[in-house]
Amino acid sequence: MRKSVLGLILIGVMVAATYGDIIPTLNPAAPAFLGNSSGGPLFTWNYTANVTVDQSVTTGSFFTIYDFGNFLPLSNMQPAGWTFSSSLVGATPSLVTPTDNPALANLTWTYTGTTPISGGAALGNFSVVVVRANQLRSSDFAAEAVRSGGPNVGTVVDNVGRVSVPVPEMSALLPILSVCGVGLVLGLPTALRRRKKI
Repeated sequence: MRKSVLGLILIGVMVAATYGDIIPTLNPAAPAFLGNSSGGPLFTWNYTANVTVDQSVTTGSFFTIYDFGNFLPLSNMQPAGWTFSSSLVGATPSLVTPTDNPALANLTWTYTGTTPISGGAALGNFSVVVVRANQLRSSDFAAEAVRSGGPNVGTVVDNVGRVSVPVPEMSALLPILSVCGVGLVLGLPTALRRRKKI
C-alpha cells in the first residue's frame, strides 16, 4: 500500500514537472498609477513572463490573458520579438480549455522572433494601460511553447493557470447584466405564482 501511494505521488510530481511553459505574473503585485487623464486615473498593468525548464519559446509561441477587459488602444508594451493582439475570444492553445467570457477582451502576446528562447529564462515585461481600473480579480491565462529536450523534443506543450486582471467596469458588464435582468423579469411571474400556492 505504502509503495503504491509513493508511486502515485512520484507519477503526479513527474506529470506536474512536465506540464508548464510560459507563466505570466502581475508585477508588481498591483497596477502602477501613471497619473490622471480626462477619463480618470491611468494604471499600468505590467506582467512579467517566464518560460520553464525543458521548454522553449519559438516563432509562434504565445500566451493569452483572458477576460482582461477594457484597456487603452496602442498602450501595449512588449519586448522586441513579440507582437500584441486582442480579441473577445481566444487565442487559445489547442490542448487546454480556459474560461473565456466573450464579452471581455483578451490580451495575447505572440513570439515573432526567429531565435528560440531557452527554458528557465525571463521573457521580459508585457503591459497595457487601463483607465480607472486598479482593483484585482483572478482570471485564466493559457500558453503554448515547445519541449526543448528528451524524446518528445519539438512537440507542443500547453498550459493554463490563474493570473490577476482588472475588475471590469460597469460598461463592460452591461451585456451580462442585461441578460441576467431579462432572465429575472421572465422568471418573476413563475416565482410569484409558486409563492401564492405555498
